[in-house]
Amino acid sequence: MEKNQRLYQYLREKTRQLTEDWYNNLDKSDPTGVYASTDPQVIETLKKQNHDFHLHFVHFLSEPDSSVYNSFNAWIMEIAQDEQHLRTPIHFMMREFFNTQEQYLDLIQQFVYENNDDFSHERVNEWNRKIIRTFNKIMTWFTEENYNYSQSRLEAQQELITELSSPIIVLTKHVALLPLVGDIDTRRAKIIMENTMEQCMEKQISHLLLDLSGVVMFDTLVAQQIFLLIDALNLIGVRTTLSGIRPEIAQTAVQLGIDFSSLSIVSNLEQAVSLNNVTK
Repeated sequence: MEKNQRLYQYLREKTRQLTEDWYNNLDKSDPTGVYASTDPQVIETLKKQNHDFHLHFVHFLSEPDSSVYNSFNAWIMEIAQDEQHLRTPIHFMMREFFNTQEQYLDLIQQFVYENNDDFSHERVNEWNRKIIRTFNKIMTWFTEENYNYSQSRLEAQQELITELSSPIIVLTKHVALLPLVGDIDTRRAKIIMENTMEQCMEKQISHLLLDLSGVVMFDTLVAQQIFLLIDALNLIGVRTTLSGIRPEIAQTAVQLGIDFSSLSIVSNLEQAVSLNNVTK
């Protein structure tokens, strides 16, 4: 145990040097990402993040308890969500993890040499394997958090795009238009329903013109969602007029057994506008 502590103390004393050596040897020719930055502030932050990694790593090696784990987890979450690193391809970041791993393996060799080979091959091999196992764990840990955060950001962006792609356009005080364009899947249909209900209530809409002429195709589940939207709007006092129903959409609705008798339907948006005198 004493020999292990001697190694950990040796590594702690080298953390600043590790960061400087790492940055000096860093491949700064990457076409994009944090490692190619020439911004002094970004470089300073990058070095600090790297040095913090070493402090956490050595601590994690010597005392892998829950408090150290939580501290290291905070570092991993910070880097996984850092804007500069999010702009950096994951294989560039993995390259630097491996380069840092090599630094530690070299340091162990140096430590053994400076201590006149006072350690058995078995102990040195154990240290090397521990370094590699720990790095494997950290890299898996990091890539998982980076992926999860990237996915959550992507989903949020997709929801925003979907919301913006289905705007309620106010035509008169109580009449609005919802033009739907593009493919509608079940997920988008759900967001359209939530967004439309909210905007109709917020803008005190009593009559919504729902134009489907820009919809290319949708499946039976989506057709059900659209008519559920109409039913939901009716419950909050919003009357709906459908326009632009394409033949394939009409066929899908008929196959579902959807009853059109209670709906106001016109062939195109111009007729819907004229019928409701919204231009006056």
